[in-house]
Amino acid sequence: MRFLITIFSLVIILNASILDFTYLNKAKEAYNKKDYKTASKYYSKVSNDEAKFDQANSLYKAKDYKNAIKLYDQIQDKNLQFKKLHNLGNSYAHIGKIDQAIQSYKSALKIKEDKDTKYNLKLLEQQKKKNQKNNKNKKNKQNQKNKKKNNKNKQDKNNKNNKKKNNKQNKNKDSKNNKKKQDKKNQQDKKQQSKQQKDKKKKKENKNKQKIAKAKKQPPISNMEERKWQKLLNQKGIKTLMLPISKGDKQNETKPW
Repeated sequence: MRFLITIFSLVIILNASILDFTYLNKAKEAYNKKDYKTASKYYSKVSNDEAKFDQANSLYKAKDYKNAIKLYDQIQDKNLQFKKLHNLGNSYAHIGKIDQAIQSYKSALKIKEDKDTKYNLKLLEQQKKKNQKNNKNKKNKQNQKNKKKNNKNKQDKNNKNNKKKNNKQNKNKDSKNNKKKQDKKNQQDKKQQSKQQKDKKKKKENKNKQKIAKAKKQPPISNMEERKWQKLLNQKGIKTLMLPISKGDKQNETKPW
């Protein structure tokens, strides 16, 4: 019975090995043809770290760096750690994760001294310094731009406030000027009215003077006329202020009018 189980197990292992061998051959064939997606598909059918490493390399070649990183991280085989870490550094560098790439290269160099790994590490460290400098310059430039913008906004605000203030002052000034003009006009109107009243009064006085002068030019009533009017008024019972006629003036009654 044990013999049968052993034979059955060997058959299963043999079949699995045959399948793995088939998958690996197809994967290598696709990889050599640069059909990296197909190669990755066949490598995924084999369950060991070496096949997983090759699958991760296929994904790296296909520029699927994120999935390649996931597979590299799953590899536990100590014999593959240096290669795994070196390739992890390359993958992180391609997606712009410089710090993770530098750390992967440093970890790889702790396991093994390698010329390519050192070169890549040095290159990324220089790139990091350059990026830091560029970021600093960019930040300073942005700060200067923001400062300039803030100053401009402040100046615009001050100009706006000054303009508003000047408009208010001009408005008040115009209002005062208008008031002065109106007061001046009122004074002129008042003077004109006063002059017109004076002229009117003077004209009236002149007219009265003319009447008086005209009245003075008329000949006075004669004694005979005065006595005649006095006699007529006395007959009617009307008292007057006329002077009584003297007896010595009777001879004038015979004079013609």
